[in-house]
Amino acid sequence: MKGSPKLAGTVIVIGLAAFGALEIGRYRARAGGLAATEGFNGERAFEDLRHLVDFGPRPPSSPAHARARDYISRQLRAAGVELWGDSFVAVTPVGPISMTNVIGVLPGESPRVVMLAGHYDTARLEGVHFVGANDGGSSAAFLLEMARVLGNRRHRFTYWVVFFDGEEALKQWSAEDSLYGSRHLADWLAAEGTLSRVKAMILVDMVADRHLNVLHELNSTPWLEDLVFKSARELGFASSFRGGTFPVEDDHLPFLRKGIPAADIIDLTPFRSYHHSAQDTIDKCSPQSLAVIGRVVLATLAGLERSS
Repeated sequence: MKGSPKLAGTVIVIGLAAFGALEIGRYRARAGGLAATEGFNGERAFEDLRHLVDFGPRPPSSPAHARARDYISRQLRAAGVELWGDSFVAVTPVGPISMTNVIGVLPGESPRVVMLAGHYDTARLEGVHFVGANDGGSSAAFLLEMARVLGNRRHRFTYWVVFFDGEEALKQWSAEDSLYGSRHLADWLAAEGTLSRVKAMILVDMVADRHLNVLHELNSTPWLEDLVFKSARELGFASSFRGGTFPVEDDHLPFLRKGIPAADIIDLTPFRSYHHSAQDTIDKCSPQSLAVIGRVVLATLAGLERSS
């Protein structure tokens, strides 16, 4: 049957309108996604890193460690972030040590929680002046800037910005001598019934190296790890996320074991050169790398909020 020219024209117009609406929707989604990644200031995060490194080695219960914790708390308060302190005494191979996880709370529309985490202690290395610029310093500096960004936004989820104490071994890495702060917090939240509110955890560790090369970390929850790497590709940062595949024991493990989806964003580069050595200094670090991780994490959070 031959169609009516008028009807055919109408169909074409409707089709073009629908296509145009679809393209406008895609454009707005892309624009909204890009806008969601803005605001993270790598230079400001680098200044936080500089302050932390200036305190010197920061193993748990040391005077420098206490000064670092005070600095973190002051910066969070200045950003208008509610503070929780999770203090406990860890049983370690070198005796009982007082430790404190610092938790910044940013309420959202929903009580469901997304946890952004890293550690702020440095390894206790006998005979080594280990200031942990990348390993310990970068994660804390990153989280401070992320708290500032999220504190200026409305968001669907409630965000917890968690600074773990006691990530490093006090003597020799083992299941009992490591991850003190994350093990304690996971157990505490589970015991009080709060852990079920946690939708996901994004952990950052060693994220400021000048030659950023993030691992595809094999212990991480696949769908969440994939979302992180998808965000990196879409932002044009794929070249900084080619560190190969490798499992890492880190502060996400206690939460994974309790069923919480978690992804560890961790750089391969230090493992090949200055990991746990006196060479882990601020000259190895870059504000640009912190900014890359900041934008990727913000895009990942936006993806989580859209999917909910």
